Amino acid sequence: MTIIQVKELNKAFLLKEKSAGFAAGLRNIFHPHYRKVEAVKDVSFSVERGELLAFIGPNGAGKSTTIKTMTGLLWPTSGEVSVLGLNPAKDRTKLSYKIGSVFGQKAQLWFHLPAIDSFHLFSRLYELDRGAYERRLKFLVDALEIGPYLRTPVRRLSLGERMRCEITASLLHAPEVIFLDEPTIGLDVVAKQHIREVIKFLNEKEGVTIFLTSHDAGDIEVLARRTIVINHGTLCFDGSTESFRQRYVRTKTVELVIEESTDSFTFAGGKILEQGKFNLKVELGADPELMQKLLDYAVRNFTLRDINIFEPEMESIIASIYSEGRKTGAVI
Repeated sequence: MTIIQVKELNKAFLLKEKSAGFAAGLRNIFHPHYRKVEAVKDVSFSVERGELLAFIGPNGAGKSTTIKTMTGLLWPTSGEVSVLGLNPAKDRTKLSYKIGSVFGQKAQLWFHLPAIDSFHLFSRLYELDRGAYERRLKFLVDALEIGPYLRTPVRRLSLGERMRCEITASLLHAPEVIFLDEPTIGLDVVAKQHIREVIKFLNEKEGVTIFLTSHDAGDIEVLARRTIVINHGTLCFDGSTESFRQRYVRTKTVELVIEESTDSFTFAGGKILEQGKFNLKVELGADPELMQKLLDYAVRNFTLRDINIFEPEMESIIASIYSEGRKTGAVI
C-alpha cells in the first residue's frame, strides 16, 4: 500500500543579494535584488507502507527540503505531495499526529531540562491518554535504554544519549511514518550501532515506515532495502540497496594496528595503501569474503591491537552516480 506519493515536486527559494558597501546597501533597501535557487526539481517517487528507505545525497542536494515538504514545514512551489492520504501543506496539524521526525542537527528537546520533562509536555501536546502514554514511555525507555539519564538535563548528555532521547520523543505518539534526517551524525561507532539497532527494531517489530537520510554508507548498507539518491535537486538513482552497493560501493579500506613489524605483511587479496612500522591500510573489494580472509590472515600471523574499517566517502559515490546519470540523461 502506497502511503507517500511525491509527484513532480519543485521547490524554489528567492535569496536576497547585496553588494558590498554603504551605497549598495542603501540602494538595496529600495531596489532589492533576488536570486532564484531551485532546491528541488521535478522529483517523483512513492513509498510503500513498512518500507525502510534511504534518501541520500551530498550537502545542498535537496534532501532536507524534500523532507520538509513531506512533513508540512515547507510549501512546494509546484507538484503534489501526499503522506498517509493527507496534503502536508494543508493538513499539517492532522498529519503531525501520524508522523514523527528527527533532525540530527536540530533539537526538539528542551536543552536545560531533563528529557522526561519534554516527554511529559509532548504527551499533552499529542493529547495522549495518561495510561497509554506511561505504557508507551516505559516500552521506549526499555527499548532505547535511556532509563539511567531520563532525569539528566539534556545539555549534559552525550550526543548518542541525546539522539536516543530525540528518537523517543518522536515515537511517543506511535507514528506510522518517521523521518530521520542524519540521526547518526557525529556519533561514535558504538552509538551508531545502537541507533541502527533501534531503527531496525522500529521497522521490523512495529512496522513503522522509515524515511532515512544519512552521509554514512554503513547506515545505508545495514538498514535500507531501497535507496534513492538526489543531487542538485534531481533524482539520479532509485533502486534496491543491494544493486546500489554492488554497483557503486566497490571498495573498503581496513586499517590494522599490529604489535609486530609490518615488513612481512603480504596479502594478495588487497592493495596496501599506507604502511607504517606497526600499522597499515589495506584496500579491499566489497566482497565480504575478502574481509574475512584478511582478518583470518592477520589474526593467524600477527598480534592485532586495533582494527578500523572505512567506507568510501558518500560524496564520491554520489558524484560517480550523478556523472553516470548525466551521461545517460535518465534516473538510473
